[in-house]
Amino acid sequence: MKILITGSNGQLGNSLRREFSGDADIEATYTDYDTLDITNREAVARFLEDNKFDVVVNCAAYTAVDRAESDDLKASALNTGAVGNLGDAAKRCNTKVIHISTDYVFSGQGFRPYEENDEPYPQSIYGRTKLEGEGLLTSFCQDAMIIRTAWLYSEYGNNFVKTMLRLAKDHDEIRVVCDQIGTPTYAGDLARAIHHILRHDRWVPGIYHYTDEGVASWYDFAKSIFDIAGIDMKVTPIPTRDYPTPAKRPLYSVLSKGKIKNVFGMDIPYWRNSLKECIGKLQKESN
Repeated sequence: MKILITGSNGQLGNSLRREFSGDADIEATYTDYDTLDITNREAVARFLEDNKFDVVVNCAAYTAVDRAESDDLKASALNTGAVGNLGDAAKRCNTKVIHISTDYVFSGQGFRPYEENDEPYPQSIYGRTKLEGEGLLTSFCQDAMIIRTAWLYSEYGNNFVKTMLRLAKDHDEIRVVCDQIGTPTYAGDLARAIHHILRHDRWVPGIYHYTDEGVASWYDFAKSIFDIAGIDMKVTPIPTRDYPTPAKRPLYSVLSKGKIKNVFGMDIPYWRNSLKECIGKLQKESN
């Protein structure tokens, strides 16, 4: 199976690189902006035509949520236009697509886990451009899979876990928002889920939700990071209004995983167990 991974230098891209390394049946090509500019429609079409991939897994995204509020053209180019370029080229080449999207497509004003057919209502430029990317992809490529995820962290790049561990080196107290609710999701788990889908005997297009199991606030998440890492840190809960940001965050963005579990027979880990795995790897690397 020939697979193209775009955005391969990010958290999920690196996690997929590690995940696929032990599968001799997968021939993966890893690209990022320096090797394939997916905002260039002609370059994308030529690259897919020349290489005849079976599947494209698009991990590329403009994820600087606050910066997107004043940089909407770049956010739109990567989160919307580039996704359309991949969908158009994939359709022409008879290539399947798995595209990664986000919980930010929802308003966050709900009170139960969001299902795939719930009405999206993004509250930020980031969320809007990601939703528009979903729509553009499906307009070109009706048999694509879209996987919405949330609160991603890993050993790679910049993320909440690594930020907390870094701040612990020179802070005695950290203030963390306590009224935004979601699910921390280990990128290694999402990579395993994508691998599972690729090895499954059926290709079932559509929108899916994937996060780890369980529910937490950012405050809960931070407390668990320090607890698991064995760090004595005072974590003070604060409301969102005391931590203003340019982009509005969803207050509640728990995603229902029933569909992806039922269709693909998938078991999903509990978020704290996966957090232990990630922190263990980070501590091993630092020793």
